Amino acid sequence: MQKHSSSRNARTDRMRYTLAIFDLDGTLADSFPWFVANVNGVADRFGFRRVAETDIEPLRRKGTREILKRLEVPRWKVPLIARHSRRLKAEHAHAIGLFPGVGEMLKALVDHGVRLALVSSDAEANARRLLGAQAAYFSDFVCGVGLFGKAANFRRVLRRAQVEAAETISIGDEIRDIEAARKAGIDCGAVTWGYAAPEALKAHAPDLIFSSIEDIVRQLIPRRLVAE
Repeated sequence: MQKHSSSRNARTDRMRYTLAIFDLDGTLADSFPWFVANVNGVADRFGFRRVAETDIEPLRRKGTREILKRLEVPRWKVPLIARHSRRLKAEHAHAIGLFPGVGEMLKALVDHGVRLALVSSDAEANARRLLGAQAAYFSDFVCGVGLFGKAANFRRVLRRAQVEAAETISIGDEIRDIEAARKAGIDCGAVTWGYAAPEALKAHAPDLIFSSIEDIVRQLIPRRLVAE
């Protein structure tokens, strides 16, 4: 399927995307420190390899399948670990916040006509609690998504929003987010402040790379429209 067209690329004075699908953890929510602090407790409970401090940076350069292999996590345990992690996260919601500037960024996108959706492995209740008042900017929530289930849910969001794939971008912080977007036939934007190392994301050549929260607004909203 050909996503890009010369007509769309030529619309420099119009919104390139009418729908942005966001990830939550590591993209909007600063949850990586919480994850690092709690991962070994989860490892002990479910019997996979503990993560040493020296393991963290190398793991940030790997894809999800390789991370599971290195930590010796059987695929059948993944849903159990995910459910436990969602419950644990709900208990520690006070320890996780949004990255500075997220609210302003979401508002700017919505004010310029971009519809927002959230596709996350977290529970919807957790997501709404983390987002707080910013949850109102989202027209769709698809939560509790499996590690490898994002592509199907991206397509689900497109159907419900009745938006063309060519006018949609997903924005996430992991290699699997890029892979899922490509599988779903939509553009992918990668943020450099999340779980995956920036160089690992760049090696997968996402359509856009965002180096700051403000960069999302700069790249998604044409400069002329921001000035208006």
